[in-house]
Amino acid sequence: MKTLNNQYRLERDTIGEVKVPKYSYYGAQTVRAMENFPISGIRPHPVFTRAAVFIKKAAAKVNNELGCLSDEKSKMIIKAADRIIGGEFHDQFVVDVYQAGAGTSFNMNVNEVIANIAIESMGGNKGDYSFVHPNDHVNFGQSTNDVYPTAMRIAGLLMLKELISVMAELGEALNRKAQEFNLIVKSGRTHLQDAAPVRLGQEFSGYADSVAKSVERIENASISLHELGIGGTAVGTGLNTHPEYTNRIINELQKLTNLPVRSAKNRFEAMQSNAPVAEVSSSIKVFVLELIRIANDLRLLSSGPKTGLDEINLPAVQPGSSIMPAKVNPVMAEMLTMVCFSVIGNDLTITMASQAGQLELNVMMPVMQYKLLDSISIITNALKVFISKCVNGITANKEKCYQYAVNSFAIVTALNPYIGYSNAAVVAKESRLTGKSLKEVVLERGLIDEEKLDEILSPESMTQPGLPHQDDSYK
Repeated sequence: MKTLNNQYRLERDTIGEVKVPKYSYYGAQTVRAMENFPISGIRPHPVFTRAAVFIKKAAAKVNNELGCLSDEKSKMIIKAADRIIGGEFHDQFVVDVYQAGAGTSFNMNVNEVIANIAIESMGGNKGDYSFVHPNDHVNFGQSTNDVYPTAMRIAGLLMLKELISVMAELGEALNRKAQEFNLIVKSGRTHLQDAAPVRLGQEFSGYADSVAKSVERIENASISLHELGIGGTAVGTGLNTHPEYTNRIINELQKLTNLPVRSAKNRFEAMQSNAPVAEVSSSIKVFVLELIRIANDLRLLSSGPKTGLDEINLPAVQPGSSIMPAKVNPVMAEMLTMVCFSVIGNDLTITMASQAGQLELNVMMPVMQYKLLDSISIITNALKVFISKCVNGITANKEKCYQYAVNSFAIVTALNPYIGYSNAAVVAKESRLTGKSLKEVVLERGLIDEEKLDEILSPESMTQPGLPHQDDSYK
């Protein structure tokens, strides 16, 4: 390593010499990646970087215990890793998310940063890899091919913890609204047409259960991420590792991450297949499909206020128009829906990348990890503000709901058990044509006496199982 001037140092890799910014902790291979892949400007998610550093720390400790790495080098690598895990040096992880297949550029970025932090701690100059070498020491017993998918799974599991927690908060918020609105009767709607009455709380209970089931789906899917292929190195054989390395590094990763990870039953399968990532992504996609449906319902229910349904009020969080004064839009539901669309797009990318592996490796892992972690991140953040700025503040227009219920032709459904479907249809048609109420038509035709008819046509009684008025006289 040579110093060119106050701006650069000269490093050499297997291709040749590279000018590296003098004060950077990354090295030659990272610089090459920066030059080769100026694609999106998006850098790796900090959680993914931390997951990779967990692996480097665990490997340094295990390789030292097995006599494959000196005490001093192991100690310095672990110390460097701890500093990164603690939040330092994250500006040094600069490789674009769209990069060389399999993630070699990212893995070397991590190796070089750790090596140079260690070198500096040992009194050396950055780039003097005689102290600690990125490949020979930091990457000892590893390959990008087992490090990258392992880091991808660990990062996914770490980020899913927060997502699942926020999903549970959403379910609880919807359940609170279900209880708050439990006695509010409204018109049901199917095909966007009037249907039998329901309670507003019943609608919201359906939303809450949809979220709860989505939590179960994602938790079940995430179990497959627990199986790690670390120790397989280049092609799954474990070349260049100590025979005890795999079990020991799995144990170490369990301690570092507090995750119930385990060694893959078949490391060849774990390296060839990224089905676990596709499975988790798919479960998140199913969840956001439910979210889109719920968000659209909230927009419909709050539409108006004068020319829409106006059954609920969403909190006003910002002015809704640059030209129409006092207009307020359902912006939080709109934002959530757009985020969900992005997640669906991410899932399609992951789907295509998952099937694109060949033989011993799927080289499309960089785009898979980027899209998976992006999906988890944006839906987690979106839900946080959606709960606090929308769901928690929803109120109901009780009188408007009730008027829709009592004025709906669909309440004629309750007459079916007493006068038959055909007669009920005639009553509804006459009511609609003449403008007379359902009650007036039934009484004029002498089909049911008034007292019993009032009981049958009570919207409240129609929102639970059973006959609104039950006796044997109309069988």
